[in-house]
Amino acid sequence: MGIGYSPEKSIKTIIPCEPVGQGGKWGHCPRIPSRAGPWKGGCKLLSASIILFFASHHSSRSAFSPGVPGPDGEASYTIRIRLSKADPVTQPFGRCQPLIDQARARGPVVTAVVYPVSREGVLGAVESARLGLIRPLLVGPGEAIRRAAAEAGADLAGCTLIEEADPVACATRAAALVRSGEAEVIMKGSLHTDELMGVVVSREAGLRTHRRISHVFVMDVAAYPKLLLITDAAVNIAPGLTTKRDIVQNAVGVAQVIGVEVPRVALLSAVETVNPDIPSTVEAAALCKMADRGQITGAILDGPLAFDNAISADAAKTKGITSPVSGQADVLVVPNLEAGNMLYKQLVYLSGALAAGVVVGARVPVVLTSRADTPASRIASTAVACLLARARTAQAE
Repeated sequence: MGIGYSPEKSIKTIIPCEPVGQGGKWGHCPRIPSRAGPWKGGCKLLSASIILFFASHHSSRSAFSPGVPGPDGEASYTIRIRLSKADPVTQPFGRCQPLIDQARARGPVVTAVVYPVSREGVLGAVESARLGLIRPLLVGPGEAIRRAAAEAGADLAGCTLIEEADPVACATRAAALVRSGEAEVIMKGSLHTDELMGVVVSREAGLRTHRRISHVFVMDVAAYPKLLLITDAAVNIAPGLTTKRDIVQNAVGVAQVIGVEVPRVALLSAVETVNPDIPSTVEAAALCKMADRGQITGAILDGPLAFDNAISADAAKTKGITSPVSGQADVLVVPNLEAGNMLYKQLVYLSGALAAGVVVGARVPVVLTSRADTPASRIASTAVACLLARARTAQAE
């Protein structure tokens, strides 16, 4: 199977496959989703099904041409896909592009980049600066930062280097820059998450507020019609009811900043009914009542909801669930960190979703990226943090 990409924004691929109705060595492989078009058959390669499924969601024009079966009973199919201008293949930021445009339009935000001594750590900061999102303060050992920049081919012109030796000292210095008003965003570089967050959540750093710190992913999932927020998949391991109240309110604030005026929040569990043996169902019901009483504001909440009912109105209807959130959820609140982390990684690695992650609830937003994140994910995360920083400044004024 080969894929070629041309300036005409078309993809051509030859996929060996088994015609419908014939048995054979590939008969056990996954089938193409029915909406993949007039082409039918079993996939010889799982990657082929992913390509066809992608084509069904993203192509504005596509043509399916069956080939002639070979001596082994298999046929080749040619799929020509004409991509629209908004397609993620040609627009790598997808639905996050407007967020990047908005952040750029508001001017660069001074950002303390903590210990960027790896290729990825430097590139995230330099590329964000090149796009006009941030003015980076690179906090760390200067020699190691310059070495990483040379390896990445990154130009440090326009970046300010602030010399600090070890990761924790760098995080502490970044917190001091925030307290003094010299930085409006903190960005994780190459240190471990617990080293950075240990400083951020400490009382000594002076970054805590009256609200619990939490993490929010803003995700662009191709199969979903709008941006989808997932919380908390990175900070709070097993949150109780009070912490979940803050997690929800933090996520509502993020949703509003990116343009969702009244977010619809789905409180996820394994089932849709309250079951005392499943604590997340009880907490979901309590959170809904807290919203009714004004303890959570600015959003429409419903739960407990299973994942299918949260994102599919048809699934909810089949189960007899009437909900203002089902099929329209803007925010998914997971029961615990394990569930959230698995959900977001499944969407990224199986569905090709773009994830922009940010820590909220502190005095300033924190860009918390993974070493495995793509450049697009790092830039989108930075854009969300910049929008939050600008909203905070406007609110203070």
